[in-house]
Amino acid sequence: MTQRRLTVVQILPALDAGGVERGTLEVGKHLVEHGHRSIVISAGGRLVEQLTREGSEHVQWDIGRKRLWTLRLIPRLRRFLRDNQVDILHLRSRMPGWIAYLAWRGMPKQARPHLVTTVHGPYSVNAYSAVMTKGERVIVISEMIRDYVLHNYPACAPAKLRLIYRGVDPRAFPHGHHPTAEWLAHWYRDHPQTADKQLITLPARITRWKGQEDLIEIIHRLRATQPKAHGLIVGEPHPRRRAFLDELRAKVRAAGLDDAITFVGHRADLREIMAISRIVLSLSREPEAFGRTTVEALSLGVPTVGYDHGGVGEQLAAILPAGAVAPGDIAAAAERIAQWLDKPPRVPETQPFTLQRMLDATLDVYHELAHNPTLG
Repeated sequence: MTQRRLTVVQILPALDAGGVERGTLEVGKHLVEHGHRSIVISAGGRLVEQLTREGSEHVQWDIGRKRLWTLRLIPRLRRFLRDNQVDILHLRSRMPGWIAYLAWRGMPKQARPHLVTTVHGPYSVNAYSAVMTKGERVIVISEMIRDYVLHNYPACAPAKLRLIYRGVDPRAFPHGHHPTAEWLAHWYRDHPQTADKQLITLPARITRWKGQEDLIEIIHRLRATQPKAHGLIVGEPHPRRRAFLDELRAKVRAAGLDDAITFVGHRADLREIMAISRIVLSLSREPEAFGRTTVEALSLGVPTVGYDHGGVGEQLAAILPAGAVAPGDIAAAAERIAQWLDKPPRVPETQPFTLQRMLDATLDVYHELAHNPTLG
């Protein structure tokens, strides 16, 4: 059966950086490649140029601002949806989600687009967050998020939920990837202390729950038996929360680990850094909704040790079960890392969390709604 051309609108606060934003661009590109019309409404940002270059349209409205003025966008959006004969309205964030939901609900049922929401994380449980469960289809990005929705929002019918894991493109993170000689020369020029070391990398925003303190303790435990073990902390704090970074640096100095741990800040070349690492870590003290860097590292073939909860636990169970340790068990993590530094495990060359699977499943949800006349 030939499927008709769809017009899909995705709505989110802005297009600067982040997993939600990246996923929005990926879905937009996939829609265009399959002959559909892709529109994104946001306040703009650094990713707009890429979005439009890949064929999507961008409408710049400050729809995520938490001010009464934003409510004025409700009738404007309602007209936009009607005039553009939108088939699918996909909500990806709470504040713009409320504006879009109120606009959608105020339309005649026969004239409404179909409503899709994605629950990207375990939001605070309240009426404000409930908008993300009001779609005709509600995409959840891991079993953890599915359980969160079912437990906290009993009004959301289980039949509406669609589990669609986030995904990584194996062409962008190929198994066995090696950085170029030029990149390696630049890296070792800037970080000579990492030469001839076994790099143990924690890629994460610098904040208290992401596990940088646990990494420091792990390197401290490894030092006696694994003298070449060297920790890399990749990431930066929020500009208003730099005090925690200073605290981490002080902990490293106090432990005498200045020569065994390197802070490299935010990096656009994380793929290369993970590729030269012996082990990548996920040490978040609270469960991640998905945890994209874990899949990226495993896609590269780099062994990964992570706390066994949330999306990361689900990924390790599917790809490298031996990498899972109990949340907060620093001793077990250090022991597993020491074993793997001596004898690395084999990471499977294929894994189920692919970008193509995510995109195909998302488009299937759109078609399921658009071609079902009983919905709406």
